[in-house]
Amino acid sequence: MTRAYPFSDPDRLELDPTYATLLRDEPVSRVRLPYGGEAWLAVRHTDVRTVLGDARFSRAAVVGRDVPRLRPEIDHLANSILNMDPPEHTRLRKIVARAFTVRRVEELRPRAAELTAQMLAGMRAEGPGADLVEHLSVPLPVTIICELLGVPVEDRTIFRAGADAALSTSAMSPDERAAAMNELFSYMAGLVAQRRAQPTDDLLGALVSARDEGDRLNEGELIGMGVGILVAGHETTMNQIGNIAFTLLTRPDRGDALRGGPAVVAAGVEELLRFIPLGASAGFARIATEDVQLSGVTVRAGEAVMVAVHAANRDPAVFEEATALVLDRATNHHVGFGHGAHHCLGAQLARMELQEAIGGLLREFPDLRLGVPAEDVEWRKGTLARGPLTLPLTWT
Repeated sequence: MTRAYPFSDPDRLELDPTYATLLRDEPVSRVRLPYGGEAWLAVRHTDVRTVLGDARFSRAAVVGRDVPRLRPEIDHLANSILNMDPPEHTRLRKIVARAFTVRRVEELRPRAAELTAQMLAGMRAEGPGADLVEHLSVPLPVTIICELLGVPVEDRTIFRAGADAALSTSAMSPDERAAAMNELFSYMAGLVAQRRAQPTDDLLGALVSARDEGDRLNEGELIGMGVGILVAGHETTMNQIGNIAFTLLTRPDRGDALRGGPAVVAAGVEELLRFIPLGASAGFARIATEDVQLSGVTVRAGEAVMVAVHAANRDPAVFEEATALVLDRATNHHVGFGHGAHHCLGAQLARMELQEAIGGLLREFPDLRLGVPAEDVEWRKGTLARGPLTLPLTWT
């Protein structure tokens, strides 16, 4: 049986019940995408980790091919690290990996805490009814990644439009996506030119140095890496701040459970990353380079495979009470940040920002509530990531 995919339009943060059926009965199934035909869909934790971590499943093989996908454009970005396999992928990743180590991220924590306090003070000054997205969800990760990379935060209108285009499936037309992405790449090329004229010690300056002095990447890779870090460095965290706040505020007892010290908040954030289906659907396709067995199904060489990370994070074979939000879960091997070579480079940065944002929000507003009924919250549509467009909050 081949199912049309996605199974349904995203409904807030609810997971389509088809995933539970597949987890139980058909862990590797055939799906038909809006463009590019059919693919295998893996939903169990063990199979998802295999597809993400096994070199026999290639991202580079999708470039220029009519692979199963959610939007009409065929991906031609061979310079994108997302479309590379090792060793090319490893070469680029090593250039920036030091900026995202646990130690380096912890050095950024005081700045994140300072920004969070400032932004929450601004939200309080506006009074009950303030929008969390406007006051915290967007400006916190945008400011941090701009300061790290060396991008003027006042230019966020340009790169936010590019980020929307990068994640759009139907919210923007193909022509609108192309125009916004071209503007973003031109903008990054201009920043690169500035660094050549006036070298800096930020991350973008380090990338330019790696290109010009170390010959460790080409010009297309340099600009693509800058764009990728800028977009990925704020987009998902932005959505997750709103998603987590909505989840906790629609479960008031759960929010109370997180009003503890840093360890309590860290464990809670990790569970929320597992529980919340950030992606509106499965991720990008990979191509099998040889025959591979997944849960008794033979994926043939040349076939496309997609993985449903959000379903894998609800796999009862791995997680006790898999469909419940257990904020003090002791062991949490979720795949919210991916797995293998393409494991999210900024995972530690995202964790730290979420810990500071959610911890600060609960600490500063002990009686926080949604400012509108939960069913009236407006959500992003036609995009790869779920998140509230606005999240009005109120307090006494």
